[in-house]
Amino acid sequence: MGQEVVAGVDVGSGSARAVAISRGGAVVASAVAPYPAHEPRPAGEVDPGIWLDGLGTAFGRLACDTPLALCVGGHGPTTVASTGDLAITFRHPAGAAEGPIGQHAAHTALLKERFGDRVEPRQMWDYLLSRIGGDPGIQSTWPPQAPLEGFGESVPVGSSVGTSTGAHDIPAGVMLVPGSNDAYLTAWASAIDAPGRAFDPGGKTGGLGVAVAAGEHADIAKYGMPSHVPGVAIVGGPVASHGAIMDWWSGITGRSVPELLDLAAAIEPGAGGVMVLPFLEGERAPRWNLGLRAEIVGLSLGSDVGAVTRALLESTAYGLGHIARSLGDQGVELTRVVSSGGPARSPLWTSIKAAVLEVPIDVPACDEMAAYGAALGAGAAVGWWPRPGEGQPGDWPMPEVTTYEPEPLEVYRRGLDRFIALGDEAVERLERTNRID
Repeated sequence: MGQEVVAGVDVGSGSARAVAISRGGAVVASAVAPYPAHEPRPAGEVDPGIWLDGLGTAFGRLACDTPLALCVGGHGPTTVASTGDLAITFRHPAGAAEGPIGQHAAHTALLKERFGDRVEPRQMWDYLLSRIGGDPGIQSTWPPQAPLEGFGESVPVGSSVGTSTGAHDIPAGVMLVPGSNDAYLTAWASAIDAPGRAFDPGGKTGGLGVAVAAGEHADIAKYGMPSHVPGVAIVGGPVASHGAIMDWWSGITGRSVPELLDLAAAIEPGAGGVMVLPFLEGERAPRWNLGLRAEIVGLSLGSDVGAVTRALLESTAYGLGHIARSLGDQGVELTRVVSSGGPARSPLWTSIKAAVLEVPIDVPACDEMAAYGAALGAGAAVGWWPRPGEGQPGDWPMPEVTTYEPEPLEVYRRGLDRFIALGDEAVERLERTNRID
């Protein structure tokens, strides 16, 4: 008889990522399933069928015994028509200036405008589970948050909502468990359970969420969420495209990301005065302005690919630093960060973030922490661990970490000041342009 495991799948923007873990929290297997090429759609609109295909493929690639339970989470706020006609993701301009509740409401209005009252809104993970055997009339709710209006009957994250039927390449008989937003799951997996601890989920976006005592600082952040332990909340917010910026630059230069990282490592901190505003898709926290666009400033005849690459890496650290400074100005302390996703696989990139933030950064041995968090949800459903909101620190396993100690540099302190000032100027230019138009 093989080892008992549970599985989690994180349905991301470009791929589905699966992790199977044991009762002790060890990663037994992991897999990634990039989505196949599909017909282009307007920004923020997706055929949810590609996510179903990715879910089944990623789960099927797990090299382990069939898991007892499967929990699914993913990016958000993303709203899916219950009929499967269309999904509206967080990248859509509808409700982009609002928080998660406002975005879901704007998505819902858009779906009903296009398809009428025959569709009901669903969170992405609830919809996906409904197509493989889960209850089609529920929504998972992360306690103590209130359920979304019209999204189905509320059940806590970590609850069983049925068993798989064998559809979409998921074997029959697996307990199905709805998860939550990838940021929530990453914070759970990263043990962000005490004030001062923070996380950067990485991936194609990224961001910074800092734990505070519940009830404190609740009014200072546009984006906030409860921790998985009572008495702790998380403030801060996601960014738009930090992780994706190196993929974009790789396509522009025709060089692989590892090659670009090697070139950047040969450049001194400060990138020879080159500075990047990484607003390829606008910016979320702390500016919340999707109209912004990326800029490269400070170029000279001596600037080469390595210098620009170094500036790109530094820009993402400055973006996190901007969030940290905004929170720090209002009394939120940052003591340690857990960083995961693709960017965390680069020691150079992580070291730059540690130097700019001036705190240690822990990188978990598991690359896919949102999927690990989903696996915790599956384990909660089979009784291995408490559900979020029902336990205390230390009740859940966490992967081992490698720690990057900070090496603060004056060039980075000045660089953060310059980054914020240049961003302020970009906002002012955009506002002037909008007034003229």
